[in-house]
Amino acid sequence: MINSVPKILVVGDLMIDHYLWGNVNRISPEAPVQVVDVQRETTVLGGAGNVVNNLHAMGCTVGVISAIGDDEVGEELKDMLSDMKVNSYLIEEKGRKTSKKSRLIASHQQVVRYDRESKEDIKPKTAHAMFEEFKFFCGEYDDYDIVLLSDYGKGVLTDQLTSDIINHARSKGKKVLVDPKGKDYSKYKGAYLLTPNKKEAIEASGIEIVDDTTLIEALKKLKDVAELDISLITLSEDGIAIFDDKLTIKPTVAREVYDVTGAGDTVLASLGYALAYEKDLVSALEFANLAAGVVVGKLGSATATLDEIEDYRISLHKGSIGNHIKTFDEIKVQVERLKKMGKKIVFTNGCFDILHRGHVTYLDTAKSFGDVLILGLNTDNSVKRLKGDDRPINAEDDRAYVLAALESVDFVVKFDEDTPYELIKLVQPDVLVKGGDYEGKEVVGSDIADEVKLVQFVDGQSTTKTIERICGV
Repeated sequence: MINSVPKILVVGDLMIDHYLWGNVNRISPEAPVQVVDVQRETTVLGGAGNVVNNLHAMGCTVGVISAIGDDEVGEELKDMLSDMKVNSYLIEEKGRKTSKKSRLIASHQQVVRYDRESKEDIKPKTAHAMFEEFKFFCGEYDDYDIVLLSDYGKGVLTDQLTSDIINHARSKGKKVLVDPKGKDYSKYKGAYLLTPNKKEAIEASGIEIVDDTTLIEALKKLKDVAELDISLITLSEDGIAIFDDKLTIKPTVAREVYDVTGAGDTVLASLGYALAYEKDLVSALEFANLAAGVVVGKLGSATATLDEIEDYRISLHKGSIGNHIKTFDEIKVQVERLKKMGKKIVFTNGCFDILHRGHVTYLDTAKSFGDVLILGLNTDNSVKRLKGDDRPINAEDDRAYVLAALESVDFVVKFDEDTPYELIKLVQPDVLVKGGDYEGKEVVGSDIADEVKLVQFVDGQSTTKTIERICGV
């Protein structure tokens, strides 16, 4: 379980993504073009700002260093960062145009984009001021766990500034992750890893990637050119490839792709988030893949919250049955997340030794009382104390696995006590469900749950009768 909030510093090209949303119902009489009836207008942080957006959505403490123009767009950008309570250290450069990209969206399709910005390198004086800020917040002040460089080629991350930042960060023992731009990756020499997509990697390496052999060649070349710890290439629908001492490809997890705008920002942010918690690289890649899968299912530059990523993971891995079997500590985390989302939690428990129609019907009914069904399962020791030494027939791991595979069951938690009272105290369910044979009896945990529901059993269905038939009794 994560014990602290990661603190991540972002340096790069900040911009504003501006959207005009509308519908098309006719062609202009003036020219053969669509007439868009604009219904609404939105602005969000773009470029390195979208990395900041994603980190903020994940609950990080975020700092950002950049250069902007002394213009109206720059003031708008500062206000947006201030509203998010982001620690921003922005150097204004006289005469520079702060980047703003405007997109016209009609019926969920981008019709046109127009940009207003400066793309030349920032002045040496501006770069020096940025580096002085960076040294203070990544050294003397030493308040950030990891550094992310978001290079959109708009002139903020000059060659010298990029080199200075990476070298200083490494001297302080901090990883630097870079979303690169351009063809010469020697600019990023000494970074921990880069996150180029396949097209960018082909351009930077000069190697046409057509199979695993050429993929490895490209990964090796980029690793050598930039002296990386880890070489990585994102492969769109094919996932993310890394090369350490061997090739590893983590497959994509996107179900539907509506818009890839900002997906690279999400990969950079989510990798930074995971590595700031010192997750191993493979786990970090899996997390980044999930986050990217969330955002490409949205229209426009988008973010992925931890709740969205977790829900997405669960939905994708419903078939991965083991993911639905939780320990006490793990279910506590899930319950906290579900309650924040306003989900109605249902709890029931039992031995469920030989699963039959009566069990399945009971559980299906229990699930209908809320949004999420958590099932407390008696361990083998608990079953023996309750039913005798000849039970259970099926071991606890087998019973948990079968139950977790049911559509109606969201989570299974094994408990070793005679009653699930401690587990119910942990879950604090909205609804507690027991069998109809508890009519007129005290239900364990009824003092905790908001509501108790009794469900009648299916006639003729029981584990005891099933055993008797097997034994010929």
